[in-house]
Amino acid sequence: MLLRTILAATAAVTALLVPATAAHAGPTTTAATTSAAEATTAEAAAGANPVIVVGGLIGISIAYEPIAARLRADGYRVSIYQLPNLGFGDIRESARALSSYVDQVRAATGAAKVDLVTHSEGGLVSRWYVKFLGGADKVDRYVSLGSPQQGTYVANIINFLGLGSCAGIVACQQMSIGSGFLTDLNAGDDTPGAVRWTTVRTWQDELVRPVDNAALADGATNVLVQAWCPLRIVGHLGLVLDGTTYSVVRQVLAGAAIRPNCFAV
Repeated sequence: MLLRTILAATAAVTALLVPATAAHAGPTTTAATTSAAEATTAEAAAGANPVIVVGGLIGISIAYEPIAARLRADGYRVSIYQLPNLGFGDIRESARALSSYVDQVRAATGAAKVDLVTHSEGGLVSRWYVKFLGGADKVDRYVSLGSPQQGTYVANIINFLGLGSCAGIVACQQMSIGSGFLTDLNAGDDTPGAVRWTTVRTWQDELVRPVDNAALADGATNVLVQAWCPLRIVGHLGLVLDGTTYSVVRQVLAGAAIRPNCFAV
């Protein structure tokens, strides 16, 4: 009886650790499917677009070296875009600067298009660039990690606590739910052009609240880490370090089916 109880408990824990089923978010990931996806990624990277990692608020370049290193190891040509003034200023101005940077990367590599892997505020900067500054013709794939696409109550709370309007930080004001910036950005189609849009979000995101505000509509692929890996704990900053999150990024860039690897380190 004791042995039977132990076996039953082990089976229950194992069921929690593996990815969700198709009824919840997609087919279960196995070692075989993970290996196949990795092989597909390696083949795709050889002739892939250059990848620009777009940082977030206070996101210095070195903070994004871990995910850039993973991408380089997979064979991608990678550069990191640090937001002007560390992202404190007007997001629209940061988008204009990103536009110039994308053109520089395209000229240096000879590529017609780039792929954008964005974090936090960087996802909004990139969306503004694509939607209003001609980026739809120059971006192939867009991936956002924990970007407050519909704003975040965290920015609103800063104002509520008596610190003024986001303590005078323009980008924070723009990321507040209901801001004029977000109203303009989210008017009409969330996913303009032929860009392939993907978002990744996590239940443990401390800075994007509600968490579902990190998703997009209009045909975007929205991945909730815990829908596949219920016990995976990933914070806002952890999205650029987490192995499971990176498994999604590499699958998106390779054009492969999304099957997050819950055991990736």
